[in-house]
Amino acid sequence: MKIGFDNEKYLTMQSEHIRERIGKFGNKLYLEFGGKLFDDYHASRVLPGFEPDSKLRMLMQLSDQAEIVIVISAADIDKNKIRGDLGITYDACLSSLFYPRLPKQHSPDRQ
Repeated sequence: MKIGFDNEKYLTMQSEHIRERIGKFGNKLYLEFGGKLFDDYHASRVLPGFEPDSKLRMLMQLSDQAEIVIVISAADIDKNKIRGDLGITYDACLSSLFYPRLPKQHSPDRQ
């Protein structure tokens, strides 16, 4: 398969560009990321070379300057909306971000 996307170049260029933008706005910049922040298997399928965790890795490069706020629709959580790619609910997905090593029976939402 021909690789059409240079993941390392993407990480470097995006991080540099975001740092520049942060500097232009008094060290405060709010960004919205489209698509999935992690486990983005769709993007990795359509962009050969893109790694599913690229956006998260890029933010980790900015960890000295960045705070992350994750927003999920309360309506989607309330109606138990399921991620089509992983087959899990949005709240389970969010819980896995903060409690990735806990067995399901020990996760906070199952007390």
